Amino acid sequence: MDEERALYIVRAGEAGAIERVLRDYSDKHRATFKFESTDEDKRKKLCEGIFKVLIKDIPTTCQVSCLEVLRILSRDKKVLVPVTTKENMQILLRLAKLNELDDSLEKVSEFPVIVESLKCLCNIVFNSQMAQQLSLELNLAAKLCNLLRKCKDRKFINDIKCFDLRLLFLLSLLHTDIRSQLRYELQGLPLLTQILESAFSIKWTDEYESAIDHNGPPLSPQETDCAIEALKALFNVTVDSWKVHKESDSHQFRVMAAVLRHCLLIVGPTEDKTEELHSNAVNLLSNVPVSCLDVLICPLTHEETAQEATTLDELPSNKTAEKETVLKNNTMVYNGMNMEAIHVLLNFMEKRIDKGSSYREGLTPVLSLLTECSRAHRNIRKFLKDQVLPPLRDVTNRPEVGSTVRNKLVRLMTHVDLGVKQIAAEFLFVLCKERVDSLLKYTGYGNAAGLLAARGLLAGGRGDNWYSEDEDTDTEEYKNAKPNINLITGHLEEPMPNPIDEMTEEQKEYEAMKLVNMLDKLSREELLKPMGLKPDGTITPLEEALNQYSVIEETSSDTD
Repeated sequence: MDEERALYIVRAGEAGAIERVLRDYSDKHRATFKFESTDEDKRKKLCEGIFKVLIKDIPTTCQVSCLEVLRILSRDKKVLVPVTTKENMQILLRLAKLNELDDSLEKVSEFPVIVESLKCLCNIVFNSQMAQQLSLELNLAAKLCNLLRKCKDRKFINDIKCFDLRLLFLLSLLHTDIRSQLRYELQGLPLLTQILESAFSIKWTDEYESAIDHNGPPLSPQETDCAIEALKALFNVTVDSWKVHKESDSHQFRVMAAVLRHCLLIVGPTEDKTEELHSNAVNLLSNVPVSCLDVLICPLTHEETAQEATTLDELPSNKTAEKETVLKNNTMVYNGMNMEAIHVLLNFMEKRIDKGSSYREGLTPVLSLLTECSRAHRNIRKFLKDQVLPPLRDVTNRPEVGSTVRNKLVRLMTHVDLGVKQIAAEFLFVLCKERVDSLLKYTGYGNAAGLLAARGLLAGGRGDNWYSEDEDTDTEEYKNAKPNINLITGHLEEPMPNPIDEMTEEQKEYEAMKLVNMLDKLSREELLKPMGLKPDGTITPLEEALNQYSVIEETSSDTD
């Protein structure tokens, strides 16, 4: 009934009547996302009627009402099939000011029409494959970039920027060709980075360092939404950058990483918005070549260095050796470097662990990022090692028991999701400089067995990457407890009575044969397969492992 009345007025009424009936329809169906199939034809005809009205010279308020209803109807994919034509797309492009290269967006009264047109295009492009093809034909990505350049420094048109960026994100998501066009032909990387700079109101104090006002106001909701859309679009543009990175791109990637560092150090209007903002920043940092991530940390200024010295002097003597400290302005410092951004990433990771769900989507990106940063940058690794794996003092509890970051990560090493447990184990392994003995000290052999088996390190040793040779220092508490630590569980155990001490030799032999027979039965029924270690540290069936050792011994004897 609503569609019939609206269609009748749209076909025969004047602009004022059309505006009133469409406003009523929009108010009634604003939250409608599922439509009755019985009225499908009426909705198609209503869409066609609205496009015919939009090509006429009608007041701005009537245009807005038409576009609001079109946006609601475009949520239905079936309705879009007959109305998604080149002519109709061009009508929306004209209303969104995407066809006018020299227009300076001076008429504020037109802004609602531009915003609603962009919203309609977002829905239509997302729901219609025909619209996606027409977007390529009409070179929509280039038009969107031109519109962004018109308004990148204009803070009062954030809604236009936001939906322009959202449409750019959708196009780059749906078409790999558009990603390449954005990256190289349209210079999307510097353009979108400048949009972020504008949203964050960044003031540069050095080439890759911005001024951070810790007491400043949070981002506005509009600025936050713009920044999130820009981060998502940048992610698509740079998704393959690690494969094609050139030295000539280093400066641009470093600028982007510096902007993302600033992003991590500011907050949005709400806690949820801040987390969403930081989550998108983490995803984008994962696309930055790891050699450019050194800008996440920076040396202290002369004033901060003097302040750090004062803070260290105030520490108790037994704490002075710890290089990590907190300045009076809450800046995290380690070894003369500002570690605020890394500390934010660490806290973000811990929050994602505490959520207890969606680890693959929510946790693995930040864990992967911290792992690569630690592998490539010594100061970051040493800072994270101090935060995550501080010197062991109390070893009475198992490594996976407790509420520290270390305990939480060790629990993830035996997670049911293979990808999650692999990246958690890899992160701890890198913090331990890929040394098996160091990893086992913090995790126990049982928790680390999966990683060691996959890396061929069950027999000990270290990984393939090179790290500095600075030695770990054990606490006196750990040194005293070490002889009684269970290597499998990784914690201190009271000596247990040996159950065979009171057995006679005959009883021991009987129990041993009983165990052998049980293992033999399980092996013959293929319920259990005895395994052994090959000389290279990888697991293989026991017979094969023994044969390899026999060959090695024979070769050694022949050489002698």
